[in-house]
Amino acid sequence: MEHTPRRFDRVQDIAIRALLGLVLAVPYRYRIPLMGRLCSSVIAPIAGWRRRIRSNLAHACPDLPPAEVRRLQRAVPDNVGRTLIEIYSGAEFKAHVAGTPLSGPGLEPLRDAREAGRPVVLVTAHLGNFDALRAALFHQGVPLAALYREMNNPHFNVHYVAALSAIGTPLFPNKRRGVTQFVRHIADGGAVGILTDVYSRKGADVTFFGQSAPTSVAACDWALKYNALVIPCYGIRKPDGLSFDIRLEAPVEHSDPVTMTQAINDNLELQVRQHMEQWFWVHRRWKPERRRKGATRDRRSA
Repeated sequence: MEHTPRRFDRVQDIAIRALLGLVLAVPYRYRIPLMGRLCSSVIAPIAGWRRRIRSNLAHACPDLPPAEVRRLQRAVPDNVGRTLIEIYSGAEFKAHVAGTPLSGPGLEPLRDAREAGRPVVLVTAHLGNFDALRAALFHQGVPLAALYREMNNPHFNVHYVAALSAIGTPLFPNKRRGVTQFVRHIADGGAVGILTDVYSRKGADVTFFGQSAPTSVAACDWALKYNALVIPCYGIRKPDGLSFDIRLEAPVEHSDPVTMTQAINDNLELQVRQHMEQWFWVHRRWKPERRRKGATRDRRSA
């Protein structure tokens, strides 16, 4: 029994590598929308993403019109596919993003903090393409350390981390040793980027879209400990589907970790509501709260 998952992982990785190789052979400007269409029309139905998107929307936005739900079931996977192939496009992706200006009320505080040697924690999310933000900052002389979560498939993880590294380093795995090195980078006055929109079993009971969404407060804990500036920031995809608006929001005021984490969630929610098709609604963001709510609804209707 132990060998079956390993064999499946290898077969799955071979299939993923083959698909990526074929798409990467296409010129960049056509490659990105091609991968979006493949993800939306082929991968999403097979992977069950449409069902998950519908369930997440029913949980977070129950009043959304059915036509909009159907639109998002197609548009969200399209953005996921574009993001994945952009990450794997390495130097081409970095060159495409290189000239993107930074904007927003957080830009000057970021520059001031870097000049003063003050650490900066950039909190972002699975919205638009989060690595467009990282590539743009590297190009403008802001080396950004990042914490990443390893993929369940170890074979896929090897080339996925290599693709992330091609955009910029250092990268630290979300494990004990990696987190220790990541925190040391903050303590030394560095700039770091953290994706905060993931479910955390031991996280604070804060909300997202008005629903309980346990979220790690680690980023805010570290910011308070090392007097780091906390700036929500996003790489929002523009209507052409290829370029981005890199926006840095006003810094989060230091208070306590839970209050700050809720402020980060609230800021993200405002952005998502303006760009619903660009957030990764395929994530299990509200588990197990969503399942409990669904079970209660099913019992009432029985």
